[in-house]
Amino acid sequence: MTQTNATRRTALTWLGAGSAATFLAACGSAPASAKTFKVSYTDAEWKKRLTKDQYDVLRHEATERPFSSPLNDEHRKGTFVCAGCKNELYSSATKFESGTGWPSFWKPLPGAVGTSTDFKLGYPRTEVHCADCGGHLGHVFKDGPKPTGLRYCMNGDAMLFRPA
Repeated sequence: MTQTNATRRTALTWLGAGSAATFLAACGSAPASAKTFKVSYTDAEWKKRLTKDQYDVLRHEATERPFSSPLNDEHRKGTFVCAGCKNELYSSATKFESGTGWPSFWKPLPGAVGTSTDFKLGYPRTEVHCADCGGHLGHVFKDGPKPTGLRYCMNGDAMLFRPA
């Protein structure tokens, strides 16, 4: 065997091992859509209830373009609710300007959201979903402000705002 073939085989072995590790790690976490929620509709019913953008984000984990949501500039007192089921998610008191282009919060309301691990980009991220309907809201990162140090980076299409 030549040196080139040995190097190529070694590289392919490591590439395969890395792919397998990512796949196996992803197998350990069930996506929100695999769980049972108290608010549940068929796919056809979700399509009727939601706009196309809401459906894409909430039911198919799409991400809206940054700086495209009017909720990014929402600064009134009130509550951000799930666009799919109206579950109360975030108080406006926990919203902050992250500069990322998506509505960001440092803490959800108690029991409002659930999380799961997603590996869609090849590395683990914490996905945030509505606790009542399982709709995809966004992701949470550990680069937020005090007191939690968390940044719940949410898709505006996944939420509605209810003024106080």
